[in-house]
Amino acid sequence: MVIAQLTGGVGNQLFQYATARAVAHRNGVPLKLDTSWFERYSQRTYALGGFRTEASVATTEDIEKLCPPRWSLRWAVGQVRDRTRPYSRRRVVRERSKRFDSAILKVGGDTYLTGCWQCERYFMDVAELIRRELVFITPPDERNAEILSRIDATDSVSLHIRRGDYVKDPVLADIYGTPGLQYYTRALEVVAEHADKPRVFVFSDDIPWARENLVTNLPTEFVCHNGPGKEIEDLRLMSRCRHHIIANSSFSWWGAWLAEHPGQLVIAPDPWFRDHKWAPADIVPERWTTLPA
Repeated sequence: MVIAQLTGGVGNQLFQYATARAVAHRNGVPLKLDTSWFERYSQRTYALGGFRTEASVATTEDIEKLCPPRWSLRWAVGQVRDRTRPYSRRRVVRERSKRFDSAILKVGGDTYLTGCWQCERYFMDVAELIRRELVFITPPDERNAEILSRIDATDSVSLHIRRGDYVKDPVLADIYGTPGLQYYTRALEVVAEHADKPRVFVFSDDIPWARENLVTNLPTEFVCHNGPGKEIEDLRLMSRCRHHIIANSSFSWWGAWLAEHPGQLVIAPDPWFRDHKWAPADIVPERWTTLPA
């Protein structure tokens, strides 16, 4: 049994699922998801229920088999035992770097994984399996279906602007920051050179700011009706677009990764992290295009 601790928003949860699913698949064991973090942090909710994932929610008993309660005797014994084992053979495997860590590819099938795992190399060997499982269970409602029809009928471009906590939270602002308008301006120029009659679909947690500040001559539609609690509906729309201008956000990363249209252009900001202590990161695939943030 492999257990993945899920934390954060939709994008983080998808990275955690994909990496743990790959570990479970390599070892031929079931995958379970530890969703207990959401009981303590009400700002985020478990988001994978909308996908056809191959996993079940772990019980407290499941979790304690691999990750006993902190400060218990079993926990103390496990700490000592894991220190004597190679990293990839520990019961509890904690992410130790934002860079790709090849040791994760050797992790065994009796493991509790905790980390963000933001690199596709952790699951590239099962990429098609992941894409088959990360499909939406329910059909879109009428309004989203209308937008999907416009996305499918054009050389559609998903453009994501993330502000929210990246602007309001001083800690996150120092770590991530937000790409400047010059990034989006140049990215739209590159798309216009690459795509045939592109139509831009803008996704943001601050649509008023995007309307006021984003300048382009391309046909543009601001997608603002889904709102909080319906993030995966925005992800559904993003993933149907043919080209992508993403933010330094795991959410739009997955919108682009799940798409994989022939001739797809994906533009990502560089650097991903404003704080150079966190860089470089391996989150942006080599086949994607980067532009200065």
